[in-house]
Amino acid sequence: MMCMVDCEALGLPGLPEPLPVATVDAHTHLDSVRERTGLSVEDSLDLAARVGIGWVIQAGDTAEDSTWGEEVARTHPQVVACVALHPNEVARHPERMDEGLATITRLAQAGPHVRAIGETGLDYYRTLDPADQARQREAFARHIRLACETGLTLMIHDRDAHDDVLAVLDESPKPERVVMHAFSGDADLASACAERGYWMSFPGVTTYNANHHLRRALAVAPDDKILVETDAPYLTPMPHRGRPNGPYLTPHTVRFIAEQRGWRLEDACARLRDNAFAAYGGPWGRDG
Repeated sequence: MMCMVDCEALGLPGLPEPLPVATVDAHTHLDSVRERTGLSVEDSLDLAARVGIGWVIQAGDTAEDSTWGEEVARTHPQVVACVALHPNEVARHPERMDEGLATITRLAQAGPHVRAIGETGLDYYRTLDPADQARQREAFARHIRLACETGLTLMIHDRDAHDDVLAVLDESPKPERVVMHAFSGDADLASACAERGYWMSFPGVTTYNANHHLRRALAVAPDDKILVETDAPYLTPMPHRGRPNGPYLTPHTVRFIAEQRGWRLEDACARLRDNAFAAYGGPWGRDG
């Protein structure tokens, strides 16, 4: 059924030109998109499909929204879920960590529509207290072990904590697949991630003029380790910076990546799709 949502009438950015080949939004928050924009899950997925975003990866931040995301993925074949406690959630509510991780462990075994443990990691931008940062490292290590035990991908949130993220990973068992979500480092971090075989997921902020470090990182990332994401409703790409993001805006960043890498747009779409399937354990959805 054709989506009848009029984005501009809702005060949202209009639809970009559709991509020539369907690809994947490798990280989004459909629940937060709904809260911020009023778009239902069905609206978001229909809008995305209209512009060539055929698959979506729903990220988890809390036990509650991970539970919600698992249900959405179970009932929408174009969506797969990631389940975790966000590092800032751990810092804000340390008393809930054990119970929350028990829920995440249960959800991780719900079925093939759950593909990753994430987003987990470290955030030293919003969490400044050393004791809270230590709790984040403990929770991160526990999430890593869970990814290893379940064979699921590990999706990492890393904000102002590059060295400690790599240190915890290097000291832990090795998951089968690791994704650096919303990659925020420079070329040196990209090289370190490439050496370890990690995927790097580039969001809309890569399109901002001031973010030269992200473009240098993109330039050194291996072809088969590059993903594209929205992190919607956040990190909106140009030309809509400052407005609510959604999976349907992924094409702006896809085109930017294609230009930066010197890829034909059709090839970029297919490569980013195949990279996402590889990073998250194979195809999914009606065509997967």
